[in-house]
Amino acid sequence: MTRNTNFELVEQFILENKASHYRLAYGYVRNKENALDIVQEAILKALQSVDRLEEIRYLKTWFYRILVNTAIDFIRKNKRMTVMEDDVLGIHLPTTEMEWADLDLQQAIDELPPVYKTIILLRFFEDLKIEEIADITGDNVNTVKTRLYAALKKLRLTVGEEFNV
Repeated sequence: MTRNTNFELVEQFILENKASHYRLAYGYVRNKENALDIVQEAILKALQSVDRLEEIRYLKTWFYRILVNTAIDFIRKNKRMTVMEDDVLGIHLPTTEMEWADLDLQQAIDELPPVYKTIILLRFFEDLKIEEIADITGDNVNTVKTRLYAALKKLRLTVGEEFNV
């Protein structure tokens, strides 16, 4: 295929899956503007390196790898806390027990090392298969399985025994 054909296919893929890409980036940073910045940067990187996409059938895993790496790089570069006003914080605080449980799980996921967080987000929030995650992360399937089980164990310890997948 020509560069223009690949470029158009990548462009089409990005447009068709923009909600998933945003959701994955948001899963890393929990901030709308930062998630949009990550997606934008990943798109730029993908379009600039479209020549490196050798087979179009690997488009999804190729782009997800770029997106995940961009999100992890963003987190490393921006390790700082965001201060919220009390009234803004009050709006975001959970009001029911179920929302508190979700908040605990969300916080536990956020505290996972990036290698575990990536697998949890891709498996449970993007509903990707273990094999697809292995392609995205560049690891073998057994490594992904081992890390998935380790991440789930850490989440169970952090959130409590009531957490089940």
